[in-house]
Amino acid sequence: MAFVSSGYNPDKPMEGRLSDIGPRKYDEFYPPFIAKNKGNWEYHEILEPGLLMHVAKNGDRVYTLRVGAARLMSVTHIREICDIADTYCDGYLRFTTRNNIEFMSESLETIKALRADLEKRKFKGGSNKFPVGGTGCSISNIVHTQGWVHCHTPATDASGPVKAVMDEMYEEFGAMRMPAKLRIALACCINMCGAVHCSDIGLVGIHRKPPMVDHEWADRLCEIPLAVASCPTAAVRPTRIERNGEKVNTIAIKNERCMYCGNCYTMCPALPISDGEGDGIAVMVGGKVSNRISMPKFSKVVVAYIPNEPPRWPTLVKTVRHIVEVYAANAKKYERLGDWAERIGWERFFSLTGLAFTPHLIDDFRDPAYYTWRQSTQFKF
Repeated sequence: MAFVSSGYNPDKPMEGRLSDIGPRKYDEFYPPFIAKNKGNWEYHEILEPGLLMHVAKNGDRVYTLRVGAARLMSVTHIREICDIADTYCDGYLRFTTRNNIEFMSESLETIKALRADLEKRKFKGGSNKFPVGGTGCSISNIVHTQGWVHCHTPATDASGPVKAVMDEMYEEFGAMRMPAKLRIALACCINMCGAVHCSDIGLVGIHRKPPMVDHEWADRLCEIPLAVASCPTAAVRPTRIERNGEKVNTIAIKNERCMYCGNCYTMCPALPISDGEGDGIAVMVGGKVSNRISMPKFSKVVVAYIPNEPPRWPTLVKTVRHIVEVYAANAKKYERLGDWAERIGWERFFSLTGLAFTPHLIDDFRDPAYYTWRQSTQFKF
C-alpha cells in the first residue's frame, strides 16, 4: 500500500504521470481540418496525378499533394521538407507507408503554389527532389528494406536496386496510365521485413550458399547453443573438431536442411552467409492486399535468380520493365497484375513475357491452412 499512501491511485494509473516512454498519441499531430472532420468524410477524388481532394459531409474540402521520397534521408533533406511544410501547410505533413510525403491544405491555390515550388527544387545532378505522383493507376513509390546500408544478413542491396528500378519507372510515377495500381517492393533477404510477398512485383534478395563456418572463432565469439536454437530448420548443430592438435568446440551445418535465412549469423558472427557469387535477386509477381475483384494473393516466383550487378542492376531493371510493359499492354482496366495473370493463365503469362519456366519456380508448400483458413472477406458459407 506504499504506492497508495504516496498518492498513487490504482483506479487511474496514468493520472498525473509524466513519461517520455514511447511515442505521443497520433491524433495530437492531426491538422485542425483533419481532426475536425475525422469519421465524417463523404468521398474523395484524384484531381490529377499526385493531387487528391477529400470532401467532408459538411462540405469542407482538403487537398493533398503526394510527393515521392527516399526511405533513407539526410538530416538536411528532412529539414528542407519541414521548411516546405511550415511555408505552405502550417507545419503539417504526413508520410505514407510507401515512403511518400503528403502535404495537405484547405486551399487549392496554396497546393498549386506548393507544386510550382516543388517542381523548381532539384538535386545538383538535375533530378527532381520532390516528384509529384503515386496516386491511382500508377506505379507508386517502392517500399524496401535495409540492404547493404544497415542490415547484417542481406543478399542484395535495397537502396541501389530500388533507385535503379524507379529511375526506369519514373515516368509511370507521375502518370496514371497503368491498367490498375501497381505496387513494387524489395526485400534484401528472404526474411522479408518488407511487404514483398503481397506486392504486384516483389524483388527478393536470396542467398544460394549455406553459411561459412569460422572454426577458429566460433567458440570465442558465439554462444553455440543459441546459434543452434536460432535455426528454424535444425540445420545448425554443435560439434567438436581437432584444430592445431587440440579439440575445439565449433558448429557444423547440414547443407541439405539450410534455407539460407541467416538467422544463425544473427546469433553468431562466425557464421557469415553473404557471398558475392551466390547472392542475387528473385522476382515475384501477382501479390496484393486488396480485396477488390479477387481475394488477397501471395506473389509467385517467376524469375528464380538474377545476379547482383551494382551499381545499376541492368538485368533486374530490364526484367522488371519488360514485365510491366507486357502487363500494361494486355490487362483490362482495373485489373491488377495477379488478376490478369490468373485470367489468362500462368502458362500464357510466361509465353507473353518470354520468361523461362524452370523447375525452380515450382513450390512444394503443403500447408492445408492455406486452403482452409478464412483468408478474406470474400468467402461464402
